[in-house]
Amino acid sequence: MKAIHVVKAGMLTTIQDRGRWGLQAQGVPVAGPMDPRSHRLANALVGNDPTAATLEVTLVGPELEFDDERMVAVAGAEFELTIDGRSAPFNAAFLVAAGAQLRFGRRLRGSRAYLAVEGGIAVPPVLGSRATHVISAMGGIQGRPLKAGDLLPLTDSTRIGRPPTSAPRASIVLLPERQAVVRVLAGPQHDYFSADALDVLQSAPYTISHTSDRMGFRLQGPRLAHVRGADIISDATPLGVLQVPASGQPILLMADRQTSGGYPKIATVISADISVAGQLGPGDAIMFAVCSPREALAALIVQERALMAMEDRR
Repeated sequence: MKAIHVVKAGMLTTIQDRGRWGLQAQGVPVAGPMDPRSHRLANALVGNDPTAATLEVTLVGPELEFDDERMVAVAGAEFELTIDGRSAPFNAAFLVAAGAQLRFGRRLRGSRAYLAVEGGIAVPPVLGSRATHVISAMGGIQGRPLKAGDLLPLTDSTRIGRPPTSAPRASIVLLPERQAVVRVLAGPQHDYFSADALDVLQSAPYTISHTSDRMGFRLQGPRLAHVRGADIISDATPLGVLQVPASGQPILLMADRQTSGGYPKIATVISADISVAGQLGPGDAIMFAVCSPREALAALIVQERALMAMEDRR
């Protein structure tokens, strides 16, 4: 089987697919990409199924050597990309020759990029998914980030001939410049907070703490006051929910979140804006804007139509 050789691993490079959906009731976390839209875009650019595994590259990227010629694409955060020292395009499919090295250089915007390889990365699935969940050491390669010397198995290439390099596509996700506004829906437990808590939530930016990770962003900013206590009977923790412990400082739960939690949740980031939040990193600022369910649905429809149009070209 052909493979990619990891020459340098980068800061936090993991194998991710869509995640382990449907098993939360058994206590199995979902994992998957922090920016689901860019993950799908990268797969669409190389003709992969949306469920194919990609590499999620965080802040500092890897150097990779390819066994055979492969069509690849990088979407999400913008990095300077080179193949054997020559510039490579972003948001476009391009060929990497057998024996060539693909290098991620300086990061320009955003925090997480997604590298898709035609056919996908073929590590064995665990509970139906190849996604890496570092906290439980599940999936990917031994449940951990990549390290130098790893071999990433690939499915056999089914491409015939040598297709031309495609023109760069517009990103589906608006990359933040160290700050972003994301829309939220109130609840599910906003009644546990003071009457003005949603106004306070929107009043000023929060800073993403350096103790944040793929499980959640610890936020520092306006304090949210509880009126019914800071504990509830543990219930489900959706992607993008804002838990608020007794400190009044919210925690934005992300891809590697636990399956349930006992802090009240004041609001939830809408599905269309999860990818924007996923492109933020430690020290970045995030502001919240409450919207209506109608607005949330309309934004998701626009985004899905753009992605599905690209996936239909496979």
